[in-house]
Amino acid sequence: MMTLVYILKIFLLIVLTFVLLSYTIFLYEKANRDNTQIKQLISVANLWLAFRVLLQEYISLLITVILWPFGFLNLTEAPPDEEQQTPVLFLHGLFLNKACWLVMKLRLKLQGVTNLHTINLPATRDIETLTEKVALKVDSLRHSCKCEKVHLVGHSMGGIIARNYVQIRGGADKVDQCIALGSPHAGSKLAPFAVMKLSEAVMPGCDFLTNLNQKPFPKKIHLTNIYSKHDNLVIPFDSATFDKTTNIELSGKGHNTLLYDNSVFNLVLTAIKKANDGNNSDQQ
Repeated sequence: MMTLVYILKIFLLIVLTFVLLSYTIFLYEKANRDNTQIKQLISVANLWLAFRVLLQEYISLLITVILWPFGFLNLTEAPPDEEQQTPVLFLHGLFLNKACWLVMKLRLKLQGVTNLHTINLPATRDIETLTEKVALKVDSLRHSCKCEKVHLVGHSMGGIIARNYVQIRGGADKVDQCIALGSPHAGSKLAPFAVMKLSEAVMPGCDFLTNLNQKPFPKKIHLTNIYSKHDNLVIPFDSATFDKTTNIELSGKGHNTLLYDNSVFNLVLTAIKKANDGNNSDQQ
């Protein structure tokens, strides 16, 4: 029993250390960019905001890590939708797996959005291999659901893979809309620390991102780009903006918090329902 308690304490400490370290780098980058001292960024007036951001991100990361083992279970997903809802395919970020979407999927199902699907995208593979995996999954969903298009929802790296698929890899005619949550469209200064093969695709100024950002985004696909100016893993935070669409900027949300935050959920729900309603009107 004492051993389990000790392991739990170590686990909680590691997660806390990661959050504190990432926000230390966040403050360092912001202070240098704004040419100011860190003590001015964390003044008394900002203490409550800082505490709330840190606490929410800490809890969100704990949830993500606890759910992580469930991502390797072969759970049965939703059968082909009899109501002809457009299937939604969720794409997770670097180092995570499909389990990070469990909470959002449950909340969407409670709101009547039921045709939901996930896929594992291991960080040991390169982005082109993973994009091909997404392409195969999309074709499988289109076949099983007897539909022409799917929705893509990508968190962090998942949003970049979605863009690669629709902008370069021939997915433009197979996707109805994309929703990106905290995706590093211009890379992240933390990418060099990731070491995994997949992280090479989000190195600021890398050939992949340069090529991707030079390509036009398909006009027939609506892109909802959601990001937070307090993102602790996309550094600087405005690397998550995308100039080819309307950006939705949030405040007080960390990188993992975007997966569970109520305002983010409502934005995703609204985007999916709006697209589905539009598709139903077109069919009528």
